[in-house]
Amino acid sequence: MTQHIRLAATPDVPRVKAVTDAAYHHYIERIGLVPAPMEADHAADVAAGRVFVTGEPVAGLVVVRTEADHLYLDNIAVHPDAQGTGLGRCLLAFVESRARELGLPEVRLLTNAMMWENQKIYERYGYEVTERRQDGPYDRIHYRKVLNSPPMG
Repeated sequence: MTQHIRLAATPDVPRVKAVTDAAYHHYIERIGLVPAPMEADHAADVAAGRVFVTGEPVAGLVVVRTEADHLYLDNIAVHPDAQGTGLGRCLLAFVESRARELGLPEVRLLTNAMMWENQKIYERYGYEVTERRQDGPYDRIHYRKVLNSPPMG
């Protein structure tokens, strides 16, 4: 499945929020608090050039941050209507490709310990656990993927 992934623009902000909220809403009851991506400043992330989207209307997105030694995947969200279509895999592949383009050796991310579906996905695509840490009210599992391997496909 090939998707056109583009840099988000200001008009995308409402849909970025809607997709993020739809993708994470079901976790509120499970983890007992609002997942951090739902509380992000989507307008600021879009303005800073950190958000990439796909679909018309937007059905999936990633928020990335370039660090000195890695690309940090701050959020990946796929609207529930598009889940199971390979869109998440395409977005993960995009993030890895982006890191390579920027000359960065790895991708890092984290997920809530109660989001076990996400943990299975990251591990399936070669991400390894680096630590589990309590960050305020969040119990988080940190991952990384060293990009010395060929792109996933």
